[in-house]
Amino acid sequence: MDPIDDLLATMKIEDARYVRIAARAPWGISFPPRHLARLVLVSSGSCLLTADVLDGPRRLTADDCFLVRAGVGFTLQDEPGRPVVDCEDVLARAPGATARAGGDGELTEIVSSRFAFDAVAAEPLFTLLPPLFRLSLDDTAAHLLRATFDLIAGEGATGRIGAGFVMSRLSDVLFVQALRACCAEFGGGAVGWLAALRDPRLAQVMREVHEDLAHPWTVDVLARKAGMSRSAFAALFKEKAGDTPLGYLTAWRMYRVKTLLRETPLSVQEIAVRVGYDTGSALSRAFLRREGMAPGAWRRLKGRPSRPAEA
Repeated sequence: MDPIDDLLATMKIEDARYVRIAARAPWGISFPPRHLARLVLVSSGSCLLTADVLDGPRRLTADDCFLVRAGVGFTLQDEPGRPVVDCEDVLARAPGATARAGGDGELTEIVSSRFAFDAVAAEPLFTLLPPLFRLSLDDTAAHLLRATFDLIAGEGATGRIGAGFVMSRLSDVLFVQALRACCAEFGGGAVGWLAALRDPRLAQVMREVHEDLAHPWTVDVLARKAGMSRSAFAALFKEKAGDTPLGYLTAWRMYRVKTLLRETPLSVQEIAVRVGYDTGSALSRAFLRREGMAPGAWRRLKGRPSRPAEA
C-alpha cells in the first residue's frame, strides 16, 4: 500500500463544501481561522492574499492555487486596504453555488472548497506542510484541478437529483488532487517521508511496510527488500526520511494506534496485535514514550469510546 493511500484512507474526508465567488472591485473577503482545511483557486482576474503566516501580501493571478491548513485564517482583496466582509456572510447571500461580492468593477472569479477530516489521521502529512501552501501547478495538475472544479460547478448548476452527493464526492477528489500536487512539490527537495517516497530504492520498501504494519520488520529484512546492504540502506533512509527505518515504522504504528483509539472501541491489547506489539503493555510503554500519556488516557482526552480497565 502506498503511504499516501494509507493516510487518505484513514483521514475520512467529510463535509466537503464547494463555492464559486464572483467578486467585482472594490472587494475584500476574510476567511477566519476555522477547523477546516481549504483549497482556493483563482480562476480568472487577480487578487491580493494576506495572512499572518505569510511574510507579506502575495499577488495571485489566474490558475494560482493554495491549500490552507485547518486553524489558519487569511484575507483576499482586489487591492490593499479594502474593507472586508466575513466569507460566511458572502456565502449566506449565495443564490446557489455562486456567491457575489463587491461593487461593479473588474471581475475576479475564485473557486473554493473546504474540507473536514480526522486531524489525527492527517497529522503525518500536515506536519510536513506549511500552514498555507501555494501550489506551483504544472499544466497537467492545473488542468485536472480546473476540470474537477468545472464538474462541481456543472453539478451545482443543474439541480439534478443527487447533485449534492456528486458534488461532495468530487470535492473529495479535488482535495486528493491538491494533496498530490503538494506531495509532488514538497517531496522534491525536503527531508521527510515524502522525500523518501520519491527514491525508488525506498519506495517499494515503504509500501510493503504500510501494507503490513504489524509484521515484525527488521532493518536487515528491509535492506534485503531494497537490494542494499544493511548499513547503506540505513544511511540512505536516514538521509531521505530524516529518521531511522525502525523509527519511521514506530511513528506510523503510533499514528495508526491513535486512529484506532479514536474510531473504534477496541481494547489496547487488540490494537497492539493489529499494529505489531506482542502485548498491550508493550504498546502502552511505546505510546507513553512518544505521546507522554497512556493510550487509555489519550482516548479519554479525545472523547472517543473506550472499554473498562485500559492502560
